[in-house]
Amino acid sequence: MPWLVIIFLLLLLPGLYGGLYLAPPDYQQGDSYRIIYIHVPSAWMSLFIYMVMAVTGAIGLIWRIKLAEIMSISSASVGACFTFIALVTGSLWGKPMWGTWWVWDARLTSELILLFLYLGVIGLYGAIDDKRMASKAVAILALVGVVNIPIIHYSVVWWNTLHQGPTVTKMDKPSIHVSMLIPLLLMALAFKFYYLIAVIQRARIELLTRERNSQWVKTMVSENDQ
Repeated sequence: MPWLVIIFLLLLLPGLYGGLYLAPPDYQQGDSYRIIYIHVPSAWMSLFIYMVMAVTGAIGLIWRIKLAEIMSISSASVGACFTFIALVTGSLWGKPMWGTWWVWDARLTSELILLFLYLGVIGLYGAIDDKRMASKAVAILALVGVVNIPIIHYSVVWWNTLHQGPTVTKMDKPSIHVSMLIPLLLMALAFKFYYLIAVIQRARIELLTRERNSQWVKTMVSENDQ
């Protein structure tokens, strides 16, 4: 855990400094584009974490691996936070660019649906007392929701939307200057390490909660008390 925190800070601080100070203003958007250093990595993480949640949920559903179930549900709240940040920062960015806080754009709407899927997983898990049964239910819900991921990713290609098209994740050369791209990639990596830190902490709590009546937990608690 200490090493993860150190790596996270070593990526975050240069990323913020490069994005907010070193990177030049955009020729069209001026300095308002700098919100991408929070918005874009958060949006990427919202998709990435959902896929992790769905895959680990499927592993727990098929092979009944308890740790996979724990990693799946532990990812849900972190993914919901990143999705919420992506939506809020997108609205803040959209106001000066589009003249409105929100439009029912295909990318925005599908991202909002993703937030509802995360919240649905969290709510369903909390509503079922038997956590092994709850893990099966949320794994099924997560797998059904996977269909929304390609819709989010390709929505700007499939439909004529206000949201700008891909500038980094495309087959051709990225249409963003390297002085802007490097801080963005640093922030994306920093957010991934933050996810690792957060999900490990949440998984630890979830595991101890599930196993609180087990002998190994009682032994660990008694040793720590001594």
